[in-house]
Amino acid sequence: MFSKSCEHGLRAIIYIATQSMEGHRVKIGDVATHTDSPLAFTAKIVGSLVKHELVQSLTGPQGGFLMHEHQMRQASVRQVVEAIDGNALFTRCALGLSQCNALRPCPMHHRFVGIRKEIREMLEGTTIFELATGLKDGASLLRN
Repeated sequence: MFSKSCEHGLRAIIYIATQSMEGHRVKIGDVATHTDSPLAFTAKIVGSLVKHELVQSLTGPQGGFLMHEHQMRQASVRQVVEAIDGNALFTRCALGLSQCNALRPCPMHHRFVGIRKEIREMLEGTTIFELATGLKDGASLLRN
C-alpha cells in the first residue's frame, strides 16, 4: 500500500518516537540499524521528516533526532505518508489513469472511493504516539 520510502519513514519515525519517550536522542545510524534500513536511504527519509517538522534534529556531540510528546500525539500517520509520498494515495486513480474522476471513472473508481475514504480516516486517526506506545508495550515490532 505504501511506497518503500514511506514504509521506511514510518518505521524510522516510530523508532525515533519510542527512543524519545525514554529521553534519548538517536543518531541516524541507530535509526537505520533498528529499522533494517540502508543508512543513506534512512538519512534522506528522516531529512524529509525533519523538513516537514515531524521530527527534530539537533546537531553537535549531544545531537540526534527526537520528537517531543506533543509532536507524537499530534502527528498522524497521514502526515508522515504525505511528507514522504505526497497525497497520491488519496487522490490518484487506482489504475493509474490520469483522467479518472467521478464523471469519467475507471472500472475501479466507484469501488475505490469508499476504500480510499476508510484508509484516509484510519491514517488521520492514528498517531505516532499510539504506534510508538504499541511498540514499547511489545504489541508490535519494527524488524523481522
